[in-house]
Amino acid sequence: MLFLTIYNLNYLETIQWIFNRLLMYQTSGLKSYKPGLKRIKNFCFHLGNPQNYFKSIHIGGTNGKGSTVHMLSSILQEEKYKVGLFTSPHLIDFRERITYNGILIEKDFIINFIKDNQQFIEKEKISFFEMNTALAFQYFKEKKVNIAIIEVGMGGRLDSTNIIIPEISVITNVSIDHTETLGNNKLKIAFEKSGIIKKNVSVIIGRKISKNIQFFFLKDALKKNAPIYFSLKKKEYIKYKIPFKANYQNLNRSIVLTIVNILHYRKNIIISDKSIKNGLKNVINNTNFKGRWQILQKKNPKIICDIAHNEEGIYMINNQLKKESYDNLHLILGFVKEKKVEKLLKYFPIESFYYFCQPKIDRKFPINDLKILVYKMFQNNQKINFYHSVRNAFLASKKKAKKNDLILITGSTFIVSEILLYYKNFFSYI
Repeated sequence: MLFLTIYNLNYLETIQWIFNRLLMYQTSGLKSYKPGLKRIKNFCFHLGNPQNYFKSIHIGGTNGKGSTVHMLSSILQEEKYKVGLFTSPHLIDFRERITYNGILIEKDFIINFIKDNQQFIEKEKISFFEMNTALAFQYFKEKKVNIAIIEVGMGGRLDSTNIIIPEISVITNVSIDHTETLGNNKLKIAFEKSGIIKKNVSVIIGRKISKNIQFFFLKDALKKNAPIYFSLKKKEYIKYKIPFKANYQNLNRSIVLTIVNILHYRKNIIISDKSIKNGLKNVINNTNFKGRWQILQKKNPKIICDIAHNEEGIYMINNQLKKESYDNLHLILGFVKEKKVEKLLKYFPIESFYYFCQPKIDRKFPINDLKILVYKMFQNNQKINFYHSVRNAFLASKKKAKKNDLILITGSTFIVSEILLYYKNFFSYI
């Protein structure tokens, strides 16, 4: 009788149905992972192939995807284009994943989409991410967007988003992450990410990619007759100010400006210098961007969160930490169980106060396992504490920290998500 009951669900019940019936990879791990394009192609065919009704830009890579898509969306919004944005995961609200000119997808649209397609979703065993992808494509078609910016979920070759033929494909970088699905070295991961390079479609490769991986992408692009561009650091880019304190965002800015140049000069999509400047300056307001070196409290003590969760991401925020001034550093850290935690912890100052915790997801790195690992690495360290919840770790750090100290929350998207949910009632910009 499940097919009948779905028709009477409100928004919260619909979202609960989605989470219960269609397990998220982000929270459940491999048991929910369904690679391949057959199901998403069948679903989109069932919908009338909505992905063919709008122009798109496809953005993949290990790190920097989220920042890149939000900056690009903001620029196009300033130019008064109708812009669709598909990203993952969400931090607070499921609807963050699909936006139109920075506005969250309407609740009624989600309810009606599930109501209309629930039988097909269940019969064809559509995954959570496949459902999201099809939902986004259908929404962008009905909104008649001028351009949709589509973020790859994971990898690229077998990702549900990889049925689009975009104006431009982008690979921001290649780092070690999701080794259980993408491979355990950069060349294997590059092979998966290169799957978004399409025949005769321009591709942009981000900075900080090794020569051998660049050569791999170059060979693949030549084989597919895809014009290839490598994002470069240019002096003139400095005039385009970004509202982020983290230096690593300069890498993403370079990629965005390379995309804009190709759209403008190669694709005849007009973008003025004024829109570029205003788009970058207003990215947070235009797109509700959060979770990347986000300052939750400016002082007494300063509190920052960042969703960095792999080795390169942690390395970058450690470099950013060196530019901060503080008396003591308080680190709230939690991870998912596939991570090589010992490789991540080596980047943090050993004299810091540590508050280890676990997120409220099946995929969490259990606190008892984390305790064993940490004690092997930090023997006789009196500044280490363990908590079964993110909230308790945060409250303990707030109690311990003095006014000139710094609290940093990182290690997992889900740790940051719980902190933002906790803060939601106190900070209007979250």
